[in-house]
Amino acid sequence: MKRLAVLTSGGDAPGMNAALRAVVRVGVANGFEVFGVHHGYHGLIQGTFKALGARDVGGIMERGGTVLGTARCAAMFTEDGQDQALFQLRQRDIDRLIVIGGEGSQTGAHALARKGLAVVGVASTIDNDLLGSDITIGATTAIDVALESVDRLRVTASSLGRVFLVEVMGRESGYIAANVGIACGAEVVVVPESPVDPEDVASEILAAYERGKSHAIAIVAEGARHNAEALADYFAKHHARLGFDLRVCRLGHVQRGGAPGVIDRMLATRLGAAAVAQIDAGPTGVLVGSVAGAIVATALNDVAGRKKGLDPALLELARVLAQ
Repeated sequence: MKRLAVLTSGGDAPGMNAALRAVVRVGVANGFEVFGVHHGYHGLIQGTFKALGARDVGGIMERGGTVLGTARCAAMFTEDGQDQALFQLRQRDIDRLIVIGGEGSQTGAHALARKGLAVVGVASTIDNDLLGSDITIGATTAIDVALESVDRLRVTASSLGRVFLVEVMGRESGYIAANVGIACGAEVVVVPESPVDPEDVASEILAAYERGKSHAIAIVAEGARHNAEALADYFAKHHARLGFDLRVCRLGHVQRGGAPGVIDRMLATRLGAAAVAQIDAGPTGVLVGSVAGAIVATALNDVAGRKKGLDPALLELARVLAQ
């Protein structure tokens, strides 16, 4: 009987469970015996496998996170770690692997593919910075969760005449910040890809006050050169008054934990099903993603170690709309 393993790796993303469900059920329908690997590459190296059938993945599609668990695994970037992972697969006569995760996870998948394993990646990261897919699993839900929080903050900001520095996730990517900033009508958006001087942020907030605005919102990606706390410290030292009372709010990991919305559930289901078809018919050593609405396969060699940049037009649109 054909055997494949599936794992979720890196940061969890809403929709991972929907992708896992599709992999298992489509895999079983196509004659595969499917094994879930607990805790990502760490579990692959340690050999924590469990056989999964169609009933084992019932009722998980609407849940955030990943029922398999996930972890970051430095050992996967070493020869010894990769060889141990391959050994664990061979011990169970598993010759195919599906990896649901982002850039770091797909770099690990690429390393295994170069050693001869049939591997297919599934594009999943809330940062949407993975090459090979216009949109990745988890991104739209993370934005929706952050946006709902900012909308609530705007109510109190307006009532009390405050400026909120709202820090959203994105260590190296400003995708969430840019989209939330535009969708909530933020006065300022600060992202890692386009460093902004704190004085320029202060000027934008002061200008909003002088235009007669009753409050202001600044969306700041956590990985920006000056995060929300750093900006607040700067303002405290150099600007006794910004016009508005200042507050900092870090949304943090709540953005990862939302139940996936319909877009993420559908995307994850389509990509999970496509991954099984790809690993069955080949070629392998690819990532399945969505490009211009179609499911496509991109060589892991073109994905590993690279990241998709933020469209600068989004930042310009945010600036123009903030007037």
